[in-house]
Amino acid sequence: MRTLAITQNITLDGSIEMLGDWFDPADQDAELTAEVHSQDVNADALVLGRQTFEDMRGYWPQQTDDQTGVTDYLNRVRKYVVSSTMDDPEWAGTEVLRGDPLERIRALKEAEGKDIVVTGSITLCHGLIEAGLVDEYRLFVYPVVQGRGRRLFPDGYEVPRLRRLAAKSFANGLTYAAYAPS
Repeated sequence: MRTLAITQNITLDGSIEMLGDWFDPADQDAELTAEVHSQDVNADALVLGRQTFEDMRGYWPQQTDDQTGVTDYLNRVRKYVVSSTMDDPEWAGTEVLRGDPLERIRALKEAEGKDIVVTGSITLCHGLIEAGLVDEYRLFVYPVVQGRGRRLFPDGYEVPRLRRLAAKSFANGLTYAAYAPS
């Protein structure tokens, strides 16, 4: 079975909703970019909620001088967008997932392939977490306290213990930590 990994940029106080200017996708040092791409080579599917998909589609394909390599990755990875209203995703390599998103994603996990990554997509992430479909949490922690915004885990949801898989720190102050359910 494929690994479903939620990868998030997150503030020190746990917000993944980007309400301020704490995240700049082009502001990555070489070491951080290398970490991101070390995960990309193990993933062949990206699942996004409609809003996150539209935000990414409106930004990344227009980057003509992307030094991070994210544009190249996003243009080649198989993308799945969860939406009941979108007909044409207008981004090559994208399939719209209709119907019950949890069942559709469960079927993706059972299919042959590499890791499946979900990023942004807070409502979708909450549903995947509550359904027990998440195998890993990959968190890029920014040394910022936003003081507000939606969090990775749904209110009232408890995880007794997570097992740390990896941890790194970067010169720009970010830290990376990966966890899996015990």
